[in-house]
Amino acid sequence: MEKNFESLYLKNQICFPAYAVANKILRRYQPLLKELDLTYTQYITMMVLWEKRKVNEKDLVEALYLKANTLTDLLKKLKDKGYVDIEKDKKDKRNILIILTEKGLALREKAVSIPSCIYQDHWLTDEEFVTFRVLLEKMLKGNW
Repeated sequence: MEKNFESLYLKNQICFPAYAVANKILRRYQPLLKELDLTYTQYITMMVLWEKRKVNEKDLVEALYLKANTLTDLLKKLKDKGYVDIEKDKKDKRNILIILTEKGLALREKAVSIPSCIYQDHWLTDEEFVTFRVLLEKMLKGNW
Protein backbone atom coordinates (compact mmCIF):
# COMPACT_ATOMS: atom_id res chain seq x y z
CA MET A 1 0.00 0.00 0.00
CA GLU A 2 1.39 3.36 -1.05
CA LYS A 3 1.53 6.17 1.50
CA ASN A 4 -0.26 9.42 0.83
CA PHE A 5 2.01 12.34 1.66
CA GLU A 6 -0.47 15.08 0.69
CA SER A 7 -0.96 15.95 4.35
CA LEU A 8 2.64 17.20 4.29
CA TYR A 9 2.11 19.58 1.38
CA LEU A 10 2.54 23.19 2.40
CA LYS A 11 -0.75 24.12 0.75
CA ASN A 12 -2.59 21.75 3.13
CA GLN A 13 -1.22 23.24 6.34
CA ILE A 14 -3.01 25.69 8.61
CA CYS A 15 0.27 26.65 10.28
CA PHE A 16 1.87 28.13 7.19
CA PRO A 17 -0.74 30.72 6.20
CA ALA A 18 -1.13 31.66 9.89
CA TYR A 19 2.64 32.10 10.18
CA ALA A 20 2.90 34.04 6.90
CA VAL A 21 -0.01 36.36 7.75
CA ALA A 22 1.39 36.98 11.24
CA ASN A 23 4.76 37.90 9.73
CA LYS A 24 3.13 40.18 7.18
CA ILE A 25 1.12 41.94 9.90
CA LEU A 26 4.15 42.35 12.17
CA ARG A 27 6.21 43.78 9.30
CA ARG A 28 3.44 46.33 8.74
CA TYR A 29 3.57 47.34 12.42
CA GLN A 30 7.37 47.79 12.49
CA PRO A 31 7.68 51.27 10.92
CA LEU A 32 4.72 52.54 12.94
CA LEU A 33 6.15 51.25 16.21
CA LYS A 34 9.65 52.42 15.38
CA GLU A 35 8.34 55.98 15.65
CA LEU A 36 7.29 55.14 19.23
CA ASP A 37 10.52 53.28 20.02
CA LEU A 38 8.51 50.15 20.86
CA THR A 39 8.74 46.54 19.78
CA TYR A 40 5.50 44.78 18.92
CA THR A 41 5.53 42.92 22.24
CA GLN A 42 6.11 46.16 24.14
CA TYR A 43 3.24 47.70 22.17
CA ILE A 44 0.73 44.99 23.07
CA THR A 45 1.86 45.23 26.69
CA MET A 46 1.23 48.96 26.61
CA MET A 47 -2.20 48.32 25.08
CA VAL A 48 -3.18 46.27 28.12
CA LEU A 49 -1.87 49.00 30.41
CA TRP A 50 -3.63 51.78 28.48
CA GLU A 51 -6.85 49.87 29.08
CA LYS A 52 -6.34 48.84 32.72
CA ARG A 53 -3.73 51.32 34.08
CA LYS A 54 -2.54 48.76 36.68
CA VAL A 55 -2.23 45.02 36.22
CA ASN A 56 -0.84 42.04 38.08
CA GLU A 57 2.12 40.43 36.29
CA LYS A 58 0.36 37.04 36.23
CA ASP A 59 -2.70 38.58 34.56
CA LEU A 60 -0.47 40.31 32.01
CA VAL A 61 1.25 37.01 31.15
CA GLU A 62 -2.16 35.44 30.61
CA ALA A 63 -3.55 38.33 28.56
CA LEU A 64 -0.55 38.38 26.22
CA TYR A 65 0.04 34.61 25.93
CA LEU A 66 3.66 35.14 26.97
CA LYS A 67 5.96 33.34 29.35
CA ALA A 68 6.85 35.13 32.57
CA ASN A 69 10.58 35.22 31.77
CA THR A 70 9.84 36.93 28.42
CA LEU A 71 7.76 39.53 30.19
CA THR A 72 10.39 40.25 32.84
CA ASP A 73 12.93 41.66 30.37
CA LEU A 74 10.23 43.48 28.42
CA LEU A 75 8.90 45.19 31.54
CA LYS A 76 12.39 46.22 32.60
CA LYS A 77 12.84 47.97 29.24
CA LEU A 78 9.46 49.71 29.55
CA LYS A 79 10.42 50.80 33.08
CA ASP A 80 13.77 52.12 31.81
CA LYS A 81 11.86 54.18 29.23
CA GLY A 82 9.69 55.58 32.03
CA TYR A 83 6.43 54.06 30.77
CA VAL A 84 5.71 51.78 33.73
CA ASP A 85 6.49 51.35 37.40
CA ILE A 86 6.93 47.88 38.84
CA GLU A 87 6.21 47.21 42.50
CA LYS A 88 5.25 44.42 44.86
CA ASP A 89 1.63 44.23 45.90
CA LYS A 90 1.31 45.55 49.46
CA LYS A 91 -1.33 42.89 50.26
CA ASP A 92 0.65 39.98 48.83
CA LYS A 93 4.39 40.51 48.32
CA ARG A 94 4.51 37.55 45.89
CA ASN A 95 2.42 39.52 43.39
CA ILE A 96 4.09 42.03 41.11
CA LEU A 97 2.06 45.03 39.94
CA ILE A 98 2.73 46.84 36.70
CA ILE A 99 1.52 50.44 36.83
CA LEU A 100 1.25 52.80 33.89
CA THR A 101 3.08 56.10 34.41
CA GLU A 102 1.99 59.51 33.12
CA LYS A 103 4.68 59.23 30.44
CA GLY A 104 3.29 55.84 29.45
CA LEU A 105 -0.20 57.26 29.29
CA ALA A 106 1.02 60.16 27.13
CA LEU A 107 2.46 57.64 24.65
CA ARG A 108 -1.10 56.51 23.96
CA GLU A 109 -1.73 59.78 22.09
CA LYS A 110 1.07 58.94 19.67
CA ALA A 111 -0.17 55.36 19.22
CA VAL A 112 -3.87 56.04 18.71
CA SER A 113 -3.69 56.02 14.88
CA ILE A 114 -1.84 52.70 14.60
CA PRO A 115 -4.90 50.39 14.63
CA SER A 116 -6.59 52.34 11.82
CA CYS A 117 -3.39 52.18 9.73
CA ILE A 118 -3.28 48.42 10.15
CA TYR A 119 -7.03 48.02 9.63
CA GLN A 120 -6.82 49.85 6.28
CA ASP A 121 -4.30 47.28 5.05
CA HIS A 122 -6.07 44.04 5.92
CA TRP A 123 -7.69 43.30 2.54
CA LEU A 124 -10.83 41.88 4.13
CA THR A 125 -14.37 43.15 4.21
CA ASP A 126 -15.59 44.35 7.59
CA GLU A 127 -17.59 41.15 8.01
CA GLU A 128 -14.63 38.94 7.06
CA PHE A 129 -12.41 40.87 9.46
CA VAL A 130 -14.81 40.25 12.36
CA THR A 131 -15.13 36.55 11.44
CA PHE A 132 -11.35 36.18 11.18
CA ARG A 133 -10.86 37.82 14.57
CA VAL A 134 -13.52 35.58 16.18
CA LEU A 135 -11.91 32.47 14.71
CA LEU A 136 -8.46 33.51 15.92
CA GLU A 137 -9.82 34.09 19.44
CA LYS A 138 -11.51 30.68 19.34
CA MET A 139 -8.21 29.04 18.37
CA LEU A 140 -6.33 30.88 21.12
CA LYS A 141 -8.81 29.68 23.72
CA GLY A 142 -8.67 26.12 22.42
CA ASN A 143 -6.97 23.43 24.40
CA TRP A 144 -4.10 22.16 22.23
